[in-house]
Amino acid sequence: MKRDLVKEYLLFLQVEKGLAKNSFESYQRDLMKLVKWCEKNNYDVVQLSRQDLREFLIDLSAEKLSPTSVNRLISAMRGFYKFLQFDRHISKNPAEDLQSQQTTAYLPKFLNRDEIERLLAEPDVSGEIGLRDRAILETMYACGLRVSEVCSLQISDIELDAGILTCMGKGNKTRKVPIGKSAVEWLKSYLVQRRKKENLEIQNLFVSKYGRPISREGVFKLVKEYGTKIGREDISPHTLRHSFATHLVQNSADIRSVQQMLGHADISTTQIYTHITDQHLRKTYEKFHPRAKN
Repeated sequence: MKRDLVKEYLLFLQVEKGLAKNSFESYQRDLMKLVKWCEKNNYDVVQLSRQDLREFLIDLSAEKLSPTSVNRLISAMRGFYKFLQFDRHISKNPAEDLQSQQTTAYLPKFLNRDEIERLLAEPDVSGEIGLRDRAILETMYACGLRVSEVCSLQISDIELDAGILTCMGKGNKTRKVPIGKSAVEWLKSYLVQRRKKENLEIQNLFVSKYGRPISREGVFKLVKEYGTKIGREDISPHTLRHSFATHLVQNSADIRSVQQMLGHADISTTQIYTHITDQHLRKTYEKFHPRAKN
């Protein structure tokens, strides 16, 4: 029986590399596009040349993918053929020299401090759901968590007396993040309500009104709802993470510490926030310095 090397590579990413669920699914979708193209053209995916891969990308251009999506696809192919090369199925990686597409420099959206305060004040904390939402927003901004990390938090992951939270990030890597005083107080208030649900067997920290673990969609919905109320319809849960990092860097936090708190594997990912602060300084200079426009 012929080995399914694409399947073996995906299993390698999932098991040995510990790739996060969303990243794994993106790689899987991208490589399946290549597999289907090979089947359509009667090619063996293992034997493709660099020219074959270029033709594949040309054919794929009809889908009008964004440069970011194309680059992710190229990255997936590079990884797959590197895996084959390492396992001695091929002698040379045909995707190694494929050129990535130019993308516009991406600067994450973030909220200024006034917007953060207004957003946090939006939930009606006199009700159970509003109190939960306030605790979620406070925790996301205080700790810079990804939406998946918020949804998977367990009650046992938070040490309120110590002001420390433990979360499971990308690649199933755990990290500890300090929790600010304000978030601690709102979490305490929320947990008083949360513990009244004696019939709840689940240990997830944040639950829906039906007593189930809150979903990614649920968090997106509540952030969008409160964002719209303060005139920021464009925000998402990740905006709170960006705001957390941006405000730390603006206040001269050590970039390595910010990297650790965000759970970034590569510091270059964290350094995007220094570009945001550089841009902020430039705008401030141009607005207020008397000779900036001379």
